[in-house]
Amino acid sequence: MLAMVLDAPREPLQLRQLPEPTAGRGQVLLRVAACGVCRTDLHVVDGELDQPKLPLIIGHQIVGRVLSAGRSVERFELGQRVGVPWLGWTDGSCRFCRRGLENLCLNARFTGYQIDGGYAEYAVVDERFCFPLPDDYSDQQVAPLLCAGLIGYRSLLMAGDAPRLGLYGFGSSAHIITQVARHRGQEVFAFTSPGDSETQRFALDLGATWAGDSSTLPPEQLDAAIIFAPVGALVPMALRALAPGGVVVCAGIHMSDIPSFPYELLWQERQVRSVANLTRRDGQELLALAPKVPVQTQVQSYPLESANQALEDLRHGRFRGSAVIGLNPQ
Repeated sequence: MLAMVLDAPREPLQLRQLPEPTAGRGQVLLRVAACGVCRTDLHVVDGELDQPKLPLIIGHQIVGRVLSAGRSVERFELGQRVGVPWLGWTDGSCRFCRRGLENLCLNARFTGYQIDGGYAEYAVVDERFCFPLPDDYSDQQVAPLLCAGLIGYRSLLMAGDAPRLGLYGFGSSAHIITQVARHRGQEVFAFTSPGDSETQRFALDLGATWAGDSSTLPPEQLDAAIIFAPVGALVPMALRALAPGGVVVCAGIHMSDIPSFPYELLWQERQVRSVANLTRRDGQELLALAPKVPVQTQVQSYPLESANQALEDLRHGRFRGSAVIGLNPQ
């Protein structure tokens, strides 16, 4: 099979011809149709997440069809379309798994990080960590729901039933979660890089009440804010925008250092919390909800051999919505 391989951090991915993998016990072999491009992929490539399997095939928003199955596979039939998220394996027995917090599993393994991912023509995955996908979406349109959507959805749950919700960093996750929040009756206030009027218009087109620079205060105090951009300096900025009792949710797996800030920004029972990974329940809920909204994903498609370009375009914000690697068209 063809695959884009990371040999070492901070190096470009290399297009390689590799042996087709084989499904083991409890695993399925997928013929990959699409794989979303995520900022976490950049964190892996840039060495900011420092425990990858090397060499590594990155990519954890995989859409594919079951080509073959290993022993004891019970959930899926040959030819069935499934989606694969970031969380790729848990032990099921640690103290977090026993409490229903599999996203915090002490021995978790992650797709496109410790398990080869979807920047390839084929992928082997644990059947327990695959989702049946709604028929309402094409392969490329559904791919971003598998991480941008799922992490955004978990962050939205952590933000609570906030009437006025701020989103800092308006990329793949925010463009999906704006639609979900509006469906829930929440007002969305979108914060972008200073001067990014095009993205601000995009946010307004998706239903945001207001869009402006991340360095400014919104016209009304927020009840909650989600920070999607990996910029620690946004935490005190978001706190300044919060009403008493509000919460700032840090959605990224990696963030630059949070600068010191005066206690008065946290006073009046404001909170700062993080979101880690996802649970399978998050996936089941979002994939059932998305067609009802209905969530419309805007995607920029790239062929497999252009994966490095997709990552650079993501790094520099050269597209709106989500980037997706297209493979094996059906």
